[in-house]
Amino acid sequence: MTKSETGGLPLLENDVLRTFVAIAETGSFARAAKTVFRTPSAVSMQIRKLEDTLGRPVFVRDGRSVRLTTEGEALLGYARRMLRLSDEAVGLFRAPAVEGIVCIGTPDDFGTRFLPNILSRFARTHPGVDVDVTLDMSNALLGRLDRGALDLTLVTSACGPAALDRGQIVYTEPLVWAGLECGCAYEQRPMPLALAPKGCAWRSTALASLDKAGIASRTAYTSPHCAGQMAAIYADLAIAPFPESLIEKPLERLDDRRGLPALGDYHIVLAKRPNLGPAAEALARHVVESFRDIARGGHTKAPADPVSDVAAE
Repeated sequence: MTKSETGGLPLLENDVLRTFVAIAETGSFARAAKTVFRTPSAVSMQIRKLEDTLGRPVFVRDGRSVRLTTEGEALLGYARRMLRLSDEAVGLFRAPAVEGIVCIGTPDDFGTRFLPNILSRFARTHPGVDVDVTLDMSNALLGRLDRGALDLTLVTSACGPAALDRGQIVYTEPLVWAGLECGCAYEQRPMPLALAPKGCAWRSTALASLDKAGIASRTAYTSPHCAGQMAAIYADLAIAPFPESLIEKPLERLDDRRGLPALGDYHIVLAKRPNLGPAAEALARHVVESFRDIARGGHTKAPADPVSDVAAE
């Protein structure tokens, strides 16, 4: 640790933060030592210096394993952001200049939830690349990709065997039933649903699960956008299959509490056209890394390395 030039608080060194993050992610000083190419004793010394600097313990030693303290959990988020910004800053000057246009597709809800962060971090490291974004349904986006109109696209895939081997899982999240809090639409029979048009993985999963459970339903409202489906839910006119992360007041998760069948997880898949150029490959890497950061910071899941191949339905 070094003192800041103003003589104030000590500075946290990137090497020490990388070691700290490696221990937090592997759960072991020994495994982390291999990751950062240091000896276990050197790793232990770095953590002791970190704890002395902070004046708080960041790990609880429990036999051969370690776990984060409350203070360590708070530091982990800062450490990851600091390391990411450091890498981006160095990459901006050390990486070869990349220019051009990248065409990326994404479903409507992904575009508003995930794309801003991805584009922001990409712009910092590749300011010479222009990005053309297309919002559409997954099956339409795959068609655009096949015609060469897109370089890469995010699409939705249900879990289980896939019909097309298109890309790699970058994110996994539970799919749940969403309804108006204290609403009664779920009690109606046939049950009114707000769904995306045919071809949507969430739609097919929802209809198949209700059919298997013997629950009569009808598609009362159809919209390719989540906002359109939410309008029907807010009016308590229907329920819908939604990602768990979208369930916020005045919505509530229905599922087994209301006698509805489980929907399981869904995947977000990154599909790419063959022979991508350097700009598109760079954006693809940012997509994967951004989803991993999102998963690490919450209850959703990103795949372990290497990212597995799947099919998008």
